[in-house]
Amino acid sequence: MKQNCRIWTGALVAFLLLAGCARGTAPASPEPSPSESPGAARIAGMSLDQKIGQLIIAGFEGKKLDDETKRMIREDRIGGVILYADNVSGVHGTVRLVNQLKAANAGNPVPLFISTDQEGGRVSRLPDAFAAMPSSRAVGRKGDPKLARQMGSLLARELRATGFNMNFAPVLDIDSNPDNPVIGDRSFGRSAKIVAELGLAEMDGISKGGVISVVKHFPGHGDTSVDSHLDLPVLRKSSEQLAALEWIPFQAAVKAGADAVMVAHILFPRIDPNAPASLSDIIVGKQLRGKMNYDGVVMTDDLTMGAITKQYGLAEAAVAAIDAGSDIVLVAHGYDNERQVFEALRSAVRNGRLTEARIDESVRRILTLKNKYRLTDAEIPLPNAAEIAAINKSIEKWLSALDAKA
Repeated sequence: MKQNCRIWTGALVAFLLLAGCARGTAPASPEPSPSESPGAARIAGMSLDQKIGQLIIAGFEGKKLDDETKRMIREDRIGGVILYADNVSGVHGTVRLVNQLKAANAGNPVPLFISTDQEGGRVSRLPDAFAAMPSSRAVGRKGDPKLARQMGSLLARELRATGFNMNFAPVLDIDSNPDNPVIGDRSFGRSAKIVAELGLAEMDGISKGGVISVVKHFPGHGDTSVDSHLDLPVLRKSSEQLAALEWIPFQAAVKAGADAVMVAHILFPRIDPNAPASLSDIIVGKQLRGKMNYDGVVMTDDLTMGAITKQYGLAEAAVAAIDAGSDIVLVAHGYDNERQVFEALRSAVRNGRLTEARIDESVRRILTLKNKYRLTDAEIPLPNAAEIAAINKSIEKWLSALDAKA
């Protein structure tokens, strides 16, 4: 078995064997294994730069791996990448790109998160070779958790076939504002009960399909009237009001063992007038981590969205997010942005704004999650036409069941 992994310390050997990062070794099972903490000794064997890299999932431009993207992976040792529609060029092109990303990470004993937003409906990133999946609203109208669980399983099959191991779905926002410009049919519905039941079922289907599910957008994006991609939404709701509606699906997800939670860029001035949720110690640290007792991976929505760039500097926002309790900052659109965030986080540790112990907390959670799903940088085989056809046949069968549901 050919090894491309360089062992930083002897203490990392067990992690390598468990995570299966040896190139050419496929995951033992599509289902996640019981979570295992990587241990203090393994984290202690990592340099500060290696730890900081794990705190970043970065985007890049184009359908090919360029030198700047290689530098993000090889030099900054980023924890993962996100692919958008502009990065996808058909099934084989996408798989080849994923394999190039993984190959660029050779020598790093910690494998990459390969992530995307594959919700169904209007937020679908995978190649057109796959049969189209409907929006969450279309599934929510049927009110059947079994159909939502099957949807999650089908999404996982598509994602695994193209090399992805992390999906930013399901949406657990409640469609409570008909004028909302960004959520709408991405939500399962206007009822907290429906969103919780179907969202958790989809989460379960994705997870059991061997793909990490990231629920979003805590503490709830359904009642906004501003698209956070463009500017900062403001919601004048109290914690009590959120607990009575928006929090219900997220609390259920936490109780069910959600692997990861994405936090929205929304200002709640009655809760924290000084920072949006994604940068707020009150909302992330005291409410999600404290009140809800969540110790899984927390990540921000993309820090290059207008809600952040029009109000805050990218570097300051990244430091504030980690300081507030997030483990991963999502930084789309290029090497310059990623490098700015990397250097800001490193400087924050060196000048005492962030402690290395705080960084270690996040690295522990990230490595534990990668262990749990047996992530590897193994090359993904190119799927053949029969494999794609089999997935599409399953989707079409599911669509027929969805249509037949009263």
